Amino acid sequence: MEKSKKHIPFEISITMLEAIELDIRNKNDSSLLMQFSELHYADIAEILDELNLFQATYIIKLLDSEQTSDILAELDDDVREKILENLSAKEIAEEVKELDTDDAADILSELSPERKENVIAQIDDKELVADINELLEYDENTAGGLMAKELVKVYETWTVAGCLRKIRLQAENVKRVHSIYVVDKANKLIGRLSLKDLLISKNETKISDIYIPKVDYVHFNDDDEDVARLMTKYDLEAIPVVDDEKTLLGRITIDDIVDVIIEEAEKDYQLAAGITQDVDSEDSILALTKARLPWLFLGLIGGVGAAIIMGNFDSIIKDFPIILLFTPLIAAMAGNVGVQSSAIIVQGLANDDIKGSINNRLIKEMFLATLNGVVLAVFLCGFIYKFWDQDIQTSLAVSVSLVAVIIVAGIVGTFIPLFLHKRGIDPAIATGPFITTSNDIFGILIYFIIAKFILNI
Repeated sequence: MEKSKKHIPFEISITMLEAIELDIRNKNDSSLLMQFSELHYADIAEILDELNLFQATYIIKLLDSEQTSDILAELDDDVREKILENLSAKEIAEEVKELDTDDAADILSELSPERKENVIAQIDDKELVADINELLEYDENTAGGLMAKELVKVYETWTVAGCLRKIRLQAENVKRVHSIYVVDKANKLIGRLSLKDLLISKNETKISDIYIPKVDYVHFNDDDEDVARLMTKYDLEAIPVVDDEKTLLGRITIDDIVDVIIEEAEKDYQLAAGITQDVDSEDSILALTKARLPWLFLGLIGGVGAAIIMGNFDSIIKDFPIILLFTPLIAAMAGNVGVQSSAIIVQGLANDDIKGSINNRLIKEMFLATLNGVVLAVFLCGFIYKFWDQDIQTSLAVSVSLVAVIIVAGIVGTFIPLFLHKRGIDPAIATGPFITTSNDIFGILIYFIIAKFILNI
């Protein structure tokens, strides 16, 4: 018995790129076609991302549009935009006609209004044009902006025999049949159809007698993140989209939801790092500066604020210089604890796992921070007193301050993302420089106030 081959992940090598570049220079089309014939379109898109604009455009024009349409849909947005600029309206139209309507609408949305009209004018399929124009009307961050028009639907009045014939015709235009939706005569979604029930039922049986009324669906105005959470929660491979009258408009498939999840994760990661715009390493220096500078400026203000606070406690610094030595530790602990607390809350909000009142969350975090703070403070107190050979009063001043700072940082790190979420602001902001800077300032202020009180200055 022949053993199945282990899947080997695709990797781009320098040798591969050099061979492709050489064939392009020599216009060795037969060699290029041979190299790309066995590759998945996602792998080809990965290769094109590594080539320059001329080379990538050359490959797109060389390959068949049935293959290149999927490649274009997989390309990095910036690369695809540049390639489209080098294609004629007719060439783009040929690519668009091979795509599902959602991918076609995504590509056309990247074109200028004039160019978009020119491309659409080259498409002779009026039904496809109508579907694409409809999708272009929806906000890109909604269920309507994600959905495709391709789906399989049956009417409740059909018989099983008639239903099978209709399904065969519809399935020709659908790459993957995840579900069969049942509608009434007004095209309103009323349920779904089990393939097993369809196959085992008699030919004369009405669909109305065997369909399943329970079906999950979303409204075309629902936020794309809400759709992602719903499909993730119920392990759905596809979900239908309806309007206010529950008319079936289209469907969203899991591959589109994966893209939403990845984009949201990238955005949250950038926010957590203090980058306010959607940028990548290939963007211009000016664009990267605009994305980073606001939070760096906030950090600068925070540093100035901390310096002003310390300046108001110059008597403690003068009489107990060791207090100054532990200032970075206090600030670092405040920032770390705040980021830890906010990260857990942000993750819970993203996964819709945060339940109960804010007060309960704050109380829980306060007890958790107290426990962590006491453990760390006991160690720190012993270290300062025993190994640094300081008096017990100084050791307590630093250690008690550490406990207080950790408690406050935990509460702030919990409250801020919950507050932002309630206000409709992305709570991921709270895991970045914002929470770190605010906790640094609070931490240093609390540190010097407690130290002044314990040291009787």
